Amino acid sequence: MNELRWIDVLLVEDDPGDVLLTQEAFELNKVRNKLHIVNDGEQALRFLRHEDEYDGSPRPDLILLDLNLPRKDGREVLEEIKADPELRSIPVVVLTTSEAEEDIVRSYKLHANAYVSKPVDFDQFIRVVRQIDDFFVTVVKLPGNSHRGS
Repeated sequence: MNELRWIDVLLVEDDPGDVLLTQEAFELNKVRNKLHIVNDGEQALRFLRHEDEYDGSPRPDLILLDLNLPRKDGREVLEEIKADPELRSIPVVVLTTSEAEEDIVRSYKLHANAYVSKPVDFDQFIRVVRQIDDFFVTVVKLPGNSHRGS
């Protein structure tokens, strides 16, 4: 029997418009997941390591990571996540505007679980978020997830 469940998703995104689009996509898709948002790479790592203002933050089941971030870019964040034995098992989806081959190759070399170019069209963006959600909530079995939907 398929039991509906929710997961904690960490969105690492500095563009307020893209944050809003992602929030709307979750809402329009009736995505039950809890979306946590940080705006730069340093905040992302503090959230993941439960440091400073993120003491007590949940361990995300999925990370949506933009590459072009202030203070510490997404490539550096991805590299640190995948080098950390405590964090490396968290799936990371690079969700970025870059379609540069070098960014795609480098992201996979750094062990990104998926690389998705952000569509500029709102309806396509909604579809992409729905597909990511469907895949990681319905298809993929994530380790250590004890959250259950109501």
